[in-house]
Amino acid sequence: MSSPSVRSAGPLPAPGLWQALRQRRYLRTAWPWRATLYLLTSVPLGLAALTALLLLAVAGSALTVVLIGIPLLLTLVLAGIPLAALERRRLRLLDPRPVAGAHREPDGTGPSSWLRTRLQERATWRELGYALLFALVLWPLEALAVGTAVLVCGGLIAAPPMLAASGGEEARVLKIWLIDSYPPAFTALLAGLLLVPLFAYPLGALAAGRAALTRQLLSPPEAGLDSRIRELGRSRVRLVDAFEAERRRIERDLHDGAQQRLVALSMTLGLARLESPAEPLAGLLAKAHAEAGVALVEIRELIQGIHPRILTDRGLVAAVEDVADRSVVPVEVDLDLPDRLPEAVETAVYFAVCEALANVAKHSGAGRARVSGRAEKGRLVVEVQDDGVGGAGPGDGTGLQGVADRLSVLDGHLLMSSPPGGPTVFRLQVPISPADTRT
Repeated sequence: MSSPSVRSAGPLPAPGLWQALRQRRYLRTAWPWRATLYLLTSVPLGLAALTALLLLAVAGSALTVVLIGIPLLLTLVLAGIPLAALERRRLRLLDPRPVAGAHREPDGTGPSSWLRTRLQERATWRELGYALLFALVLWPLEALAVGTAVLVCGGLIAAPPMLAASGGEEARVLKIWLIDSYPPAFTALLAGLLLVPLFAYPLGALAAGRAALTRQLLSPPEAGLDSRIRELGRSRVRLVDAFEAERRRIERDLHDGAQQRLVALSMTLGLARLESPAEPLAGLLAKAHAEAGVALVEIRELIQGIHPRILTDRGLVAAVEDVADRSVVPVEVDLDLPDRLPEAVETAVYFAVCEALANVAKHSGAGRARVSGRAEKGRLVVEVQDDGVGGAGPGDGTGLQGVADRLSVLDGHLLMSSPPGGPTVFRLQVPISPADTRT
């Protein structure tokens, strides 16, 4: 047996700022300067964003009455898109992992299609929220932090030049400390130099936290909880596909194996009855022949219940018509469906219709039933209706929960209406792509 292939994950990404902060050699690397640059560039960018948002909001609100303000307000809504793109690029100063864009391609061409697509996306509104947070909260905090570090360290380091500029008489350091000689001035200089590496750590931590927040807010939904939810849905579909494949394998083995042997056994017993003159032996052969016939009927019904061959060979419409012909209640079939649909869809809808018709025969007291279906607006809709007494419910042990679970894997739904006195209507809705509806 060949060993499974292993895909290479490629080189590991370079360590980010969080990893660098834990290293002893942090101060000897470029990370403190990159963190400071990241925080410093936030100040002019945030100031520009605040100015632009305020101008768009004020001008758009004031000019809305003459309709000129509507494009300005639309621009305000879309203002987060270019800012988010710039922030994703600026994030590479601290985090080597790229942040993918969260927008999808427009459905059509032209500005109107682009605008309609962007306004319908959650990412657009998330980026607008980020722009407001950045313009109103984040950059003032970053300016305060960097300004405090620069003011304290710079004020202390500038003590000797300030004293020299005053002619050596006196100078005020940081507006609070008055010095009148060079020893205190050089002491202040030394303190400022010692504080530079001390400020490097809190500024680095602030920049790393700011980068983590930016990544969290601007990453596409696939990178977070939504991706795990989608993967869970895909895994459910894979499990159902594997289950259906196993059902088909069992059906094929029974059809080609056990059923053929029973057919051969029944034929052999029939020939033996014709050739045996002894009455007791003929009776036993007749009984064995009858038992083989019963076993053959049962195994055919078992194969039909596992996965009907007609569904595989001829499709959903033929399979439903076959079920309707075998129903004890007369069933009218009106299905306007594509020739073939995805196998998972056909299987789920087939067994749902089988369950519904079984409930009609067992519980409804109906004289007639009708199965109708059509493909419309990207959905396959199939209804099973009867003229029975109604009053059915999902909690009546009718197997509808299993049908609903099977359909939910395909993002489908089971709707039921059964008022007392009838009629009872089962509606199955399963999404299908346009390519699946070709005849």
